[in-house]
Amino acid sequence: MEIIAILNQKGGSAKTTTAVNLSSTLAEQNKKILLIDLDPQGSASIWLGFKNASKGLFTLFTENVSILDIISKTCVNGLDIVVSSPWLISADKALSSEVGAEMILKNNLHGIDNNLWDYVLIDCPPTLGIISLNALTAASKVLVPIETHIMAIQGLAQLLNTITTVRDRLNPSLEIDGILPCRVNNRTRLSKDIISDLRSRFNSQVYQTIIRESVKLAEAPSFGKPITMYDGRSSGAEDYRSLSHEIIKRRKGK
Repeated sequence: MEIIAILNQKGGSAKTTTAVNLSSTLAEQNKKILLIDLDPQGSASIWLGFKNASKGLFTLFTENVSILDIISKTCVNGLDIVVSSPWLISADKALSSEVGAEMILKNNLHGIDNNLWDYVLIDCPPTLGIISLNALTAASKVLVPIETHIMAIQGLAQLLNTITTVRDRLNPSLEIDGILPCRVNNRTRLSKDIISDLRSRFNSQVYQTIIRESVKLAEAPSFGKPITMYDGRSSGAEDYRSLSHEIIKRRKGK
């Protein structure tokens, strides 16, 4: 079971788009997937048809509930989800004085049958608090989606420093699986220049796959379906299938 945290502290980076659609394309390849929506906004949960305002995931952090008790099936065969909860907004405050608070998710995931899922994908909040720290402590890999805009590049160094700090202090096995250029407009010079700059700076850490700007990707959440079910022939579906193949290949190569 490989645990991948999907993280970027900048909003609008296609983090949730990647979490939902990578989950569905991996499931298409007969992989068993658990998607954990750690973002209090609950965008991934709502996208997949869950609008539960109960405490849900919050109880994992505050009431010693097993993660197995709060898992739901989705409309995608092979894809399970732990839905978010608005209560997570107060989780950082609730856990601020808790010893070992950053280990709660890891202890839960590492205490279950390793064969239940092939991949656990964690959609992290766009802030670097205790909840995101739980994801980084539990994960073995980090996937960083990034818009091909100048401001997004400037925030990347801070994020990579945070990942390095977590690896040094809490999770020695944590690695960057890849940096994913998203919302790429191949018709603009800017997108091409930024992708070139990313590959120059970070080499193989940048996925070969890029996620192109797509109207269909933007429409899919309104219909409560991942791109594979909303329009399986679209460029968005094609790009996320390519990403899933690349991630599987990287896993086999290690």
